[in-house]
Amino acid sequence: MAGFGDYNNYNRPYGLDPNRETNDLYDTRYQQIYGYHTPLNEEYQGPPLVMDDISEEVFNILENNTYVTTAISVASLVTENLLSHPFIVLRRQCQVHNTLKNYHIVPYTLLPVVVRLHRRQECTTLWKGIGSTCIVKGLNLAIEDVISKGTGWPKEISKCGSIVQFLQHMALKCISLAVITPFYSASLVETVQSDIASDKPAVLDVFREGFMRILEWGTPSRGRMLPIWAIVLPTAAFGISKYFAHSTLKSITVRVLQFQQRHRHELSPTYDMNKAKTSNPLIEDLNLKANIFSFIAMEIIFYPVETIIHRLHIQGTRTIIDNLDAGTAVTPILTGYEGFLDCYNTTITKEGFGGLYKGFGALVLQLAAHLAIIKFTTLVVSEMSNLLKPANSPNSEETVSSQQKYLFN
Repeated sequence: MAGFGDYNNYNRPYGLDPNRETNDLYDTRYQQIYGYHTPLNEEYQGPPLVMDDISEEVFNILENNTYVTTAISVASLVTENLLSHPFIVLRRQCQVHNTLKNYHIVPYTLLPVVVRLHRRQECTTLWKGIGSTCIVKGLNLAIEDVISKGTGWPKEISKCGSIVQFLQHMALKCISLAVITPFYSASLVETVQSDIASDKPAVLDVFREGFMRILEWGTPSRGRMLPIWAIVLPTAAFGISKYFAHSTLKSITVRVLQFQQRHRHELSPTYDMNKAKTSNPLIEDLNLKANIFSFIAMEIIFYPVETIIHRLHIQGTRTIIDNLDAGTAVTPILTGYEGFLDCYNTTITKEGFGGLYKGFGALVLQLAAHLAIIKFTTLVVSEMSNLLKPANSPNSEETVSSQQKYLFN
């Protein structure tokens, strides 16, 4: 029978049976996790609730990760709303062109076309409609804010604490999408029409064209143009389905990343189980990564539906676009779809299943540029934070390496 002297020699935590065979590896791991010894004459109260033993280096990593996360969020927002616009113009021109022979499903087929467009037109040819696009996005946010303040419905899904609030939030999104549909149609026309065959629109023309679509609620006076009520339902359904799928996938991705993070760090000497259950210092990083992943997935999954929606919006608007088969001519858009299902069936019949993915190569270029900008921002901010540290800061290179390894590597 082992005595208390043997027990103290093994540095066992209080509460273990002295007759039990000692496991040195377990005792060492116990000390690494909790970082202290409990005297035998004191009652064991469990691990500490505060991570007092986290080193200054760990806090520096968390602080630097905050700077990197903020910079990436800003870079992602700017890229999504501004820098991606040329790729959006290309993909929309391909989507609405029902007679396009070269589908441009792969990116490299678009490169010579873009070169020819820039030679024949101004360098701003791929930036057309950017003003109206930003106006429509701002109008959407303004309408959501007005509805939220007027009804008390939650504007953000994270503030939905019940099923009723979730349904109210989804109703708010549906109403805002329905209201901006006429203005979205006008903005879409500005982004796809050719600069050399059409007059350049004024800044506020998007409002004039949008109100004209609203006034023509019934049968429009312009040829084969669909009435706005026939476009509102599929547009709102498309927008709310994409938003719901994005939110769901983001939530699932965050949970998966949290599980992976706990599994990766639970053996760290500075890991505290009680602290990890109540807080996560890197939750902003996880949300950012999940949001970018969900954004990419939704753009790919909903691309065929977006093609149909854009064709319904552009029909009957007498729009002349650049012919992206060669990039040296223009062509009018002449279609006669009767609705969403008719557009789908006609596209499959005449263009094949690949007709729904016309211009997909432009989306690939857009997503590649998006990820490249995020990666570049991560590296620049990480290196800048390293340069701004004091010269005697310990293990600064390991700190930067750690945050780069965690963020988008």
